[in-house]
Amino acid sequence: MVKIYADGADLPSMKEAHSGGLVEGFTTNPTLMKIAGVSDYMGFATEVLSCIKDMPISFEVFSDDFDEMYAQAKKLSSLGDNVYVKIPVTNTESKFAGDLVKRLDEEGVKMNITAVFSISQVKNILNCVGTDTPHIISVFAGRVADTGKDPLPLMKTALRLIKEHSNTLQLLWASPREVFNVYQANEIGCDIITITNDLLRKLSLKEKDLEEYSLETVKMFYNDAKNAGYTL
Repeated sequence: MVKIYADGADLPSMKEAHSGGLVEGFTTNPTLMKIAGVSDYMGFATEVLSCIKDMPISFEVFSDDFDEMYAQAKKLSSLGDNVYVKIPVTNTESKFAGDLVKRLDEEGVKMNITAVFSISQVKNILNCVGTDTPHIISVFAGRVADTGKDPLPLMKTALRLIKEHSNTLQLLWASPREVFNVYQANEIGCDIITITNDLLRKLSLKEKDLEEYSLETVKMFYNDAKNAGYTL
């Protein structure tokens, strides 16, 4: 079964997901942290790790300089054995982060290589990891789908390449747009999928009777119109 990681940076929601029994890990990023109002990056990371010690958590570096990324990665990695350091596949100048990935791999730093959109990027990453250190490769299937392209062929190929390379690497289906993506990821054998809180809540709809769901929808429309006081 595909592992579900909660994607977000709201600590109360993370605690709730941790105790809810559905998720097996967590991911976050600077954008999600900004949306959640996080102002102290290290303070937030430390507080999260004080509450969640038994599941993997990904924290992302945020420099655009590879030497500084390395320093940030080492600092984040030192916070806990369950930390995976998110390394963007390139910097903002489109320079591949390969040397950094290789260096951190050789030093045993667990990574989540992120913002991956193509098979060529997957292949380049695989050329840079050669140890038994566990890593995650996050392919943004949802954003690929946003462009009108079917992400399934990409994800299937990425999964095959990753598994041929090492059994300590995991493929993560990133940026899902609907709960159905969870079932798609599971069907192809993807290791992990990240989902936000709104999608996490919808997992309870699995195998719900569709006629019952239809009636609930009709009642919702009726009650909302009534409560709004609409007239014609």
